[in-house]
Amino acid sequence: MKISEMKNAEVVRQESLRDPEFRAEWDRTAFAGAVALRVIGYRIDHQLTQTALARQLRMKQPAVARLESGDVTPSLDTLSRLASHLGISFHIDVTPEGVAV
Repeated sequence: MKISEMKNAEVVRQESLRDPEFRAEWDRTAFAGAVALRVIGYRIDHQLTQTALARQLRMKQPAVARLESGDVTPSLDTLSRLASHLGISFHIDVTPEGVAV
């Protein structure tokens, strides 16, 4: 198969979202994933290691790793800590269809 014939990530994601089990897991982890992307983006933009970011947040490095994994939904206390120590904001929309950052 040629590279030009391969599906891109967006096409694969859209096809996968048609599967009810995949969709349920995607929806369950969407909020944590959005927060993870914000934390990773901040760390990259500021050229920080997880350990350096953990020091800035007054947390341990494994806690930063868990946030960045996108597998753990952060608490409101954690979001508050991220906002106050990093100067980033989170706008959370909670609706019957789900939660979005």
